[in-house]
Amino acid sequence: MIKKIYSFFFVVLVLVTSPFLIRYLLANQKITFLNSIYFNFPGIITKNKRCPTYDALLNQTLDDSFSVSIINNKGEIISSYNEDVPRLPASNQKLFSSAYVLSKYKLNNNLKTSLLKKNKNYYYLHGQGDPDLNYAHIIELISNVEENKIINFNIVEIDSKLYWPNGWTNTDKLYEYGSPITSLAIESNNNKYDDIYALKNFIKNYLKNKFPNSKIYINFFDSEKTFYLKNIKEIKKIYSTPILSLLTLTNSESHNFTAESLFKNASNTWNDNDYIKLKRWLENKGLPVTNAYFADASGLSRKNKITTKLVVLFLDKMRYFNDFKAYQSTLSITGVRGTLAKRFVNSEISGKFFGKTGTLSNVFALSGFLYKNEKPIIISIIQNSKQIDKEKAFKLLSDLYYLKSC
Repeated sequence: MIKKIYSFFFVVLVLVTSPFLIRYLLANQKITFLNSIYFNFPGIITKNKRCPTYDALLNQTLDDSFSVSIINNKGEIISSYNEDVPRLPASNQKLFSSAYVLSKYKLNNNLKTSLLKKNKNYYYLHGQGDPDLNYAHIIELISNVEENKIINFNIVEIDSKLYWPNGWTNTDKLYEYGSPITSLAIESNNNKYDDIYALKNFIKNYLKNKFPNSKIYINFFDSEKTFYLKNIKEIKKIYSTPILSLLTLTNSESHNFTAESLFKNASNTWNDNDYIKLKRWLENKGLPVTNAYFADASGLSRKNKITTKLVVLFLDKMRYFNDFKAYQSTLSITGVRGTLAKRFVNSEISGKFFGKTGTLSNVFALSGFLYKNEKPIIISIIQNSKQIDKEKAFKLLSDLYYLKSC
């Protein structure tokens, strides 16, 4: 009888203390496998801990065009301002899409561009959107074409209707940052004269010079028609830099083409512009995406909508991701590199904020990890206004750094 009583009280003790124990272990990230379970768990363990000094700073500093959310290193929301208002995030969208990519690849994986051959005289050039692909790489591939009376060369590419995600304006498309997202792009399509037709002419001229007595036919081939892959042989391939380097280009330098290309490969969506997979991935982790809308991977679309609460809860959960250190290493760093390299130089905050900026007309966003006493607080600041005040956002970041922890 006594044993049963002890057993009963032991079970009660476990049930009562388990939530606190789990919260403690998660907050201190003591057990690796528990961290991994929590990262993939369809829910979030967090609570509010109001800090009057933080609230006062936000209320005195900001107007209604701003949204701000702040989480401490224990996963507690310590202050917020308009945190549930959907906002245009600009390039803060890359925080989500780059994490999705990293969850699908190993750090040393690469994108591949291949020359494929079928039968004696059918060739296919197939790419995965390597942002650094250049004409030297093309020569390295097509130099493997063999002489034949007739050479049929096919450039495999997506439909031109899919070159830009929804919400990219016609003005954006005129500039380098809004270049078309194609699977075969010479140096990220930055030069409008080096488009798919320039590539076609380049290949045609190269093969004609090499095989003057051959009849050469160069055609575009719809990448959606995968039947051509049957009984085909890969005869040459080249690789991009590792995925981690490409993600650093995405986040640190805010490179739109690379963000879109990586996401399309990771989500297997080259033949559509539907980003529902990104939203579902976040939703499956228990994050509040009900009022969010994802129209692209880069943040250039004016149709994206997120909240600062979603950003900080997501970044807090990313701390439990197995490759979190790699993820954080891709971000800009104040006073050191990327889009934040010129901010807080020779300041105490130099090297202390790992984050992502976001800039569009009428939009500025700043989100990331601010290290105070070697412990991170997670901050997301988004302003949507006709009168953007970047300096106010950076001043707020500075004030939060020097403000005493609550």
